[in-house]
Amino acid sequence: MTQSQAEPLVSVTASTTPAVLLRGLRKAFGDVVAVAGIDLDVASGECFGLLGPNGAGKTTTIEICEGLTPPDAGAVRLLGLDWQHNANDLRQRIGIQLQETQFPDKLTVKETLRLFRSFFRRGIAADEAIRIAQLDEKRNSRVGTLSGGQKQRLAMAAALVGDPEMLFLDEPTTGLDPQARRHLWDLVDELKKSGRTVILTTHYMDEAERLCDRVAIMDHGRIIALGTPQQLIASVGGDHIVEFAVSGHGALDPQRFTAIAGVQSHRVDAGLHQLSVINLHSTVPQIFAAIGALGLELTEFRTHSATLEDVFVALTGRNLRDE
Repeated sequence: MTQSQAEPLVSVTASTTPAVLLRGLRKAFGDVVAVAGIDLDVASGECFGLLGPNGAGKTTTIEICEGLTPPDAGAVRLLGLDWQHNANDLRQRIGIQLQETQFPDKLTVKETLRLFRSFFRRGIAADEAIRIAQLDEKRNSRVGTLSGGQKQRLAMAAALVGDPEMLFLDEPTTGLDPQARRHLWDLVDELKKSGRTVILTTHYMDEAERLCDRVAIMDHGRIIALGTPQQLIASVGGDHIVEFAVSGHGALDPQRFTAIAGVQSHRVDAGLHQLSVINLHSTVPQIFAAIGALGLELTEFRTHSATLEDVFVALTGRNLRDE
């Protein structure tokens, strides 16, 4: 299809073949093991999230899938194809948004997208990609004059001009303002509805919970949890997290709190006590009573619904954004 024949994004027919199949995937950089033997299947039409702190191996895994980094060992198949035998076909069928994309500063937004469109046998017009990415007012602006958020939207538009069956988004909302971030979420929803497979890396838990059908939590190059966001959050053992700090000279025995009906677990992080709790209305008064009985003074107290961040903390004892 020529550029003049470009069409809007069309629906993609779901396939029974896994969109992504990884077996025994390994990659090391010197003594640093970035990916330590991953097995993973992603279904066609699924929005799948890879979560984890910086250095967990998310980006390396994605770059191997994208054909940008060769693995040391293991098998990678995308859309039933592999990079060793089907590289040209795969490049025509996937779209990639990297963490950082460098575009020629002197080209305009429209010129940049026309250039990217020329790399594909079929796809959408540059004007359609501009509309999708909400860059209409910047179509004739040079790339060097765009803000960081506008460049991120341009990178998304460049990933879409080939009308891909599968889209890789590596930290796509980093640097975006809240409004632009919400727009990208809406765009991912539209891509999901059209049947496309989306592979997303992020360390924003609300983003993963909002967009992903399933997520894999990575740490030290391994997948340590896999499931829907709801399944993983339920695995924490409580619907809510209670956090508090105390002052005083009394001893605080953790068993005093885990013995309270409705408290599933207790941990301490930098002096902040964290309890996984089922029923706030019945459990919180008992927590207050236990603190008072120990002669301690409450200096901080807050609650929140359990999140994927809490899943990671429960699994590793560290916060997701820790380096």
